[in-house]
Amino acid sequence: MEPAPVTAFSIGLTGGIGCGKTTVADMFGALGATLVDTDAIAHALTAPHGAAMPAILDEFGQDFATLEGAMDRIKMRALVFSDSTARARLEAILHPRIRDATAAAAAMATGPYTIFVVPLLIESGTWRQRVTRVLAIDCPEELQVARVMARNGMTEQQVRAIMAAQVTRAQRLAAADDVVLNDDGLDALRPQVERLHAFYLDESRRAHAPFGA
Repeated sequence: MEPAPVTAFSIGLTGGIGCGKTTVADMFGALGATLVDTDAIAHALTAPHGAAMPAILDEFGQDFATLEGAMDRIKMRALVFSDSTARARLEAILHPRIRDATAAAAAMATGPYTIFVVPLLIESGTWRQRVTRVLAIDCPEELQVARVMARNGMTEQQVRAIMAAQVTRAQRLAAADDVVLNDDGLDALRPQVERLHAFYLDESRRAHAPFGA
């Protein structure tokens, strides 16, 4: 059975690391869209006293916690990128909890439409059936690398390893219904976001209109 749509009209916003997903999502949020960020939910679950921490420590051991009691993201990232079984074990803990928290947040949505920010939307294999449209935030790969190196202090090799674990730029664009190109600053982003916002408002009204209206 395929997972049911989360809301009557919703957008799944995705993009590779460093493409500017948060920046674009925040622009939609400022225009009135409800934002549900699965990455933020995952961070909350793995923060000190987060709901997923007991299960993570039971599965991986105390070495994977920081002194504050959060998941040691650096250590965990190194493990799951080198061990696919470890990745599957972590996902088995996190994904059901993220799914439940996402559904709870969607149920409280007040905006005219909901945007789910899902970094691995295409990779997940299930999110495409849960949203009405997929919006990909796109930029050249070299710009991705430069942004993440500047933002996170990673080496180029580290950034490209993360990118290699994601779908390719071409695959993401092929799966998208809509695309925002983020390669030229905020002034170039705003008109693209505003056009899509107007379109999403119209589509949302149609989705919520009485049958035959």
